Amino acid sequence: MKSTREVVVVATDLDGTLLRSDRTISERTAAAMAGAATAGITVVWATARARHSIDELAASCGFRGTAIGANGAVILDLVDGTPTIVDTRSVPAETVASAKAVVRELVPGVAFATVGSTRFVAEARYAELCVFADHHRHPRDMELSEHGLSADVEPTVKIVARHRDTTSEALYELVAAAGIDGVELTHSGAPYIEMSAAGVSKASALQGLCEQWGISSDSVAAVGDARNDLPMLAWAGTALCPSNAAQVVRAVADRVLESNDEDAVARYLEELTARRAAL
Repeated sequence: MKSTREVVVVATDLDGTLLRSDRTISERTAAAMAGAATAGITVVWATARARHSIDELAASCGFRGTAIGANGAVILDLVDGTPTIVDTRSVPAETVASAKAVVRELVPGVAFATVGSTRFVAEARYAELCVFADHHRHPRDMELSEHGLSADVEPTVKIVARHRDTTSEALYELVAAAGIDGVELTHSGAPYIEMSAAGVSKASALQGLCEQWGISSDSVAAVGDARNDLPMLAWAGTALCPSNAAQVVRAVADRVLESNDEDAVARYLEELTARRAAL
């Protein structure tokens, strides 16, 4: 492991990591997070998800901590049971337009949605390709516009793109090889690629929080399963992943835990809590 210091912050991805495959938080995991908090260990959620679905998950398990949403572009405080936005990192409107233009040129037929801190606006073609689980929104209820989210209404924090005939992994490889100025490209294993403002990631958000709290990276453990977790795993003193993680993540992890369906994060939190109690 990169660090031997006591872990006082655990930042965990949600889908494929903290959540079971049915996208729920088990009773054991809820209890482990509560026990960790009582022991003085801060649990931070770090996810690509938007505010509304983070809120629903927190309500389902009683989580009352800090959540990093939209791959680092939005910080939420859930201490009073409601998702209060405390910070955002938006993509400049001109960068949104130029990024879309480059991707359209690379892959004709690509469809986009633009995401704000509270809103989601999809092109009609994008909505047609979606199922509820993609964005935790019913496609029929999505706000539709071919022009995307208006900056006058709410700044864009994330651009998502998908294609009917090109897999998200292939689309990611094409766009990554071309390079796009002004955006941070990533992929969470979902059926689309994601772009935030340059320099924005789960890692940058977690680093900012820890600097506010006076905690060094050596005292932070991060857990994730997908490509968008890699910067956070690299920054944290201890990098962990569930056994179901993508191979690119397993290759950089200091330790591979049990699978998400075996409550991997809960087991790790229980371990930390027991270690503290023994001191």
